[in-house]
Amino acid sequence: MSADLGPQIESRIHIVRGQRVMVDVDLAGLYGVPTKRLNEQVKRNRERFPTDFMFQLTLSEKTEVVANCDHLARLKFSRTLPFAFTEHGAIQAANVLATRQAVEMGIYVVRAFIQLRTAAALHADLASRLTDLERKTESLAASQEAFSQETRWQLRQLVDALRGLMTPPDPPRRPIGFVTPEEKSGKKDGKRKKAAHRPLGENPVQAARST
Repeated sequence: MSADLGPQIESRIHIVRGQRVMVDVDLAGLYGVPTKRLNEQVKRNRERFPTDFMFQLTLSEKTEVVANCDHLARLKFSRTLPFAFTEHGAIQAANVLATRQAVEMGIYVVRAFIQLRTAAALHADLASRLTDLERKTESLAASQEAFSQETRWQLRQLVDALRGLMTPPDPPRRPIGFVTPEEKSGKKDGKRKKAAHRPLGENPVQAARST
């Protein structure tokens, strides 16, 4: 399995009741089993899943999760309330399934939970430092009449820029549709042919203008 799975798994982790969780349908998909089988194995080993490992969503929680995740749209009309697994519950589910894929993917799932927890702690610390900086700046501005409006504006820009860096970028979107290796090769060959027909030393911009 590739390390590129990290962002994909992280996008399936939600915050419900103040905890990071994965819903059963997403976890079952990663573990390579039907959702029904995952839940059956959990029920057979219920003593291994205390409430801090797994809980069932309420109707309002389910509605909110589905509204925030397009890939869960099929759950909108389901009468069954999904189960949510915390980090410990997710690895416990891999253990009770005991399949090769479940055990292997369980490692990636735990890493994704750890990555999000680490990032959240880092952002919380940075946010606290920025808040402290803003407070000190306002205090300094209030105590010194000579504190220029320009300096205040520059400091505000700095704080806003740092807060912007704390916001994670949108994940890259893959093109819709399937691109075959032949199509990729064809595009590369086309570029090579254009480069080969260009006279030696000719500027590509000048060549474009001349046409």
